[in-house]
Amino acid sequence: MYRTHTCGELRLEHAGESATLSGWVQRSRDLGGMTFVDLRDRYGITQLIFNMDENEDLCRQARKLGREYVIRASGIVTERSKKNPKMLTGDIEILVTELNILKAAEVPPFTIENDTDGGDELRMKYRYMDLRRPSIRKNMELRHRMAQEVRRYLDSRGFLEIETPFLIKSTPEGARDFIVPSRMNEGQFYALPQSPQTFKQLLMVAGYDKYFQIVRCFRDEDLRADRQPEFTQIDCEMSFVERDDVLDAFEGLTKHLFREVLSVEIEGTFEKMPYSQAMEEYGTDKPDLRFEMKISELTSLAKGKGFRVFDEAEYIGAICAEGCAGYSRKELDGLTDFVTRPQIGAKGLIHARCNGDGSFKSSVDKFFNQDELKAWAEQLKAAPGDLILILAGEKESTRKALSELRLEMGNRLGLRIMDTYRPLWVVDFPLLEWNEESQRFHAMHHPFTSPKIEDLALFDSDPGKVRANAYDLVINGVEIGGGSIRIHDTDLQKLMFKNLGFTEEEARKQFGFLINAFRYGAPPHGGIAFGFDRWVALFAGLDSIRDVIAFPKNNSGRDVMIDTPSDVSEEQLDELRLQRKK
Repeated sequence: MYRTHTCGELRLEHAGESATLSGWVQRSRDLGGMTFVDLRDRYGITQLIFNMDENEDLCRQARKLGREYVIRASGIVTERSKKNPKMLTGDIEILVTELNILKAAEVPPFTIENDTDGGDELRMKYRYMDLRRPSIRKNMELRHRMAQEVRRYLDSRGFLEIETPFLIKSTPEGARDFIVPSRMNEGQFYALPQSPQTFKQLLMVAGYDKYFQIVRCFRDEDLRADRQPEFTQIDCEMSFVERDDVLDAFEGLTKHLFREVLSVEIEGTFEKMPYSQAMEEYGTDKPDLRFEMKISELTSLAKGKGFRVFDEAEYIGAICAEGCAGYSRKELDGLTDFVTRPQIGAKGLIHARCNGDGSFKSSVDKFFNQDELKAWAEQLKAAPGDLILILAGEKESTRKALSELRLEMGNRLGLRIMDTYRPLWVVDFPLLEWNEESQRFHAMHHPFTSPKIEDLALFDSDPGKVRANAYDLVINGVEIGGGSIRIHDTDLQKLMFKNLGFTEEEARKQFGFLINAFRYGAPPHGGIAFGFDRWVALFAGLDSIRDVIAFPKNNSGRDVMIDTPSDVSEEQLDELRLQRKK
């Protein structure tokens, strides 16, 4: 028997009992007549004690144990004279009477501790060791629990979990597909799914009115903290529903996860905010509502005063940082450096202080008098002691930069409180977005998103203004999920394809199977897909999804542990009838 108990199980009530534990050596301490070994497994740590006076050979054997040795130890559970309240097993220790080394270990390349000395790349290379760290293990346990709660909730609401294929047809919309050559069909290729979108719609046509799947998806796109080339979605679809039916169902799931996993009650109905309002007031379609500091437009108030930066700008916007009028020159220079970083792209930062006596002091006093600065303050509802921060330039990029500046100020002022949660539905997105490179409209979500029925006439006059019957769930500035009501009418789907620049032949070639399915009776339907990795990271208090995925890729899309992507042999290429391009 390798173990009678785990390393996190024994308590004071077990004192006097015999126990056998197996696990990894966390650390060893030699105190002359006594040797102490902390033994670790997935469940916790238990202290082992070896007494030179009672068993000299055993004690000498214990002194040879290195970090990460795998051992089995048997002995008597005893009460510790010096208890450790930081350990669940801190009231007891095992007086060892038998020790077996199951596998010796080399010295690990980094410490197996929460505060490890290993850098990211080193930990990724030895990910199987990194997974032993308590913080990573805790993330894996959180991920497991959330998955089980998702299944439990949706099963109780009548949803069926149905798997869909991983080898599918490549489609031209969205991110780049991962392509898989077919050996049995020369010159033809599968694609790995970016999502099960068309299959879940086909399930609705098939009459399975409540579907879900916790599913792997694949996108060949540039990576960042919340992106991986392979990721996991909670994919859901429902039939005979309107938008609010879907929102109500998944508000329920959201509240269930908060309650069961974090013991947090989310009260009331989630706020709904149109996309246009989110962009105008927050500069992003995923606003963090834990604090105010909304963006205000100053274009009409600030242009035409002889300040070239403003006069040549398409858009001038500002935020008000409460109580920050006393910011030093060094602090303001730091904010300027922040907004002019390449990833944010602002050309500079203008500021105006609201002094305690009601006067104003700005970095552009040469061009603007006190009355004009006062008008800015009134627009932003700024009070004495506040600091106005202003950016100017092209409208979309300036709003984006203001959004980043707002979040930075929220961090500096301690307004983004970790254990406060503000869920939000962002609704009424644009259906289409213009692509300069291809000189045509692309679907902002996907080609099967239904337009708002009241906007159909705009297809003839101004397609870019057609709103989608789409919605995103945003929590604390993180887009957790997104979905839409789908097009189920064949004529409306043809109109959508037409506005996306598809000929009838192209549409049939790419999506003929779905168009044909609609001919045989498609119910009104809609759904949503949640980024499961992002949701787990949010609950874990992490910015990056990498540490909630067991075996992630690095920022270059490589798995440095198994060294992939890698070359393949000429024989494999010959089987697939592929040649390397010179």
